[in-house]
Amino acid sequence: MKAVIIGGGIIGLSTAYYLVRDGWEVTVVDRSDLSDNCSYGNLGMIVPSHFVPLAAPGIVSQGLRWMFSSSSPFYVKPSLNAQLVGWGWKFLRSANAKNVAASAPHLKAINLLSKQLYEDMAKEPGFEFGLEKKGIMMYFKTEKVAEEEIHMAETARSMGLDAVALTAAEARALEPDMDLDVLGAVHYRCDAHLYPNKLMEQMQLWLKWKGVQFVTGSEVRQVYSRANRITGIQTGSAGIAGDVFVFAAGSWMPQLLKLAALQLPLMPGKGYSFMQQPARQLNIPAILCEARVAITPMGNSVRFGGTMEIAPVNSQVNMNRVKGIVDSVPAYLPGLAVQMPEKDKIWYGFRPCSPDGVPYIGYGARYENLLYGAGHAMMGLSLGPATGLLLSELASRRKTSIDVHAFDPARFD
Repeated sequence: MKAVIIGGGIIGLSTAYYLVRDGWEVTVVDRSDLSDNCSYGNLGMIVPSHFVPLAAPGIVSQGLRWMFSSSSPFYVKPSLNAQLVGWGWKFLRSANAKNVAASAPHLKAINLLSKQLYEDMAKEPGFEFGLEKKGIMMYFKTEKVAEEEIHMAETARSMGLDAVALTAAEARALEPDMDLDVLGAVHYRCDAHLYPNKLMEQMQLWLKWKGVQFVTGSEVRQVYSRANRITGIQTGSAGIAGDVFVFAAGSWMPQLLKLAALQLPLMPGKGYSFMQQPARQLNIPAILCEARVAITPMGNSVRFGGTMEIAPVNSQVNMNRVKGIVDSVPAYLPGLAVQMPEKDKIWYGFRPCSPDGVPYIGYGARYENLLYGAGHAMMGLSLGPATGLLLSELASRRKTSIDVHAFDPARFD
């Protein structure tokens, strides 16, 4: 049996990884050379703590306030783009407590599964990607956010997650080399982190060693079908047939699906990150709650990242948003000297966002051999292995490791 995976990010490579282990012949197709997709520039966080979807109560009113600031962490660029308008309407309808209550158990389950799979992978020969289980610190500076975060930690504990609220003094004890100017923190000890660049390189090497064929630097030009099955694709250099097709093209999913006369509510959310080597090293990855900025130690360096800019794919680097990241850090970590990076040192990528903040994992309604793996937003790296395992189980028509009905790609049809 042959599987054709379109998309060479963490979702596509993870799917290839588990399909190969199941005995499939696999071809991975990607429009790039696989050296700099969204899976490389993220913050490397594995986050069972992130069980609340992006579409949640309060995000709409907060987003409206942020839209008037060029350095804000969340921004939906106004546009008459039909794709954005349709996505926005579904997002507004999803941003409620009902969506959170329905989604949270499934997001927790898939994140915990993914964390376990990373732990298993890290024990295999050829894989050493800096996996550390130190958790993640959620730092807050205001009473309002303290109340919200402590309540969230209580909810996390009620769901079986390891989370503890800390006073400022208790937080400082976990970061003895760092000055902290915070009211307190929540330490999600259930979380972990890794170095995504190493992970992506090692996965490619392992897959090539196992005989996976890579067709890179070539976009899909056509999708061929007969009745209710996809029969093949045409890239700029080759025609490729297969028994099962997995569309895992990240923020380029809408364009890919259009070739098959299909649609999926999905918008790119641009994020920025950059690496520096500060004089002081952070011990535990951190999220600065009010600023929506994330910081992860990676070797001798630290990666800083943030912002979510919902807009069509574009190549513009908004330096004001990068400045917003830089300026926010000293307010929480005054001893962590962060410099404004040069433009050519700034990485940006497009996180594929579904309107309800829940990924698409499974078969669509039209083609019986077409699987979707998309819409993971900021959790693509965190959910990569679990998504790959679930897609491989679905491809082989086996019972899935967890319930996947919440991830149904046809839920907006």
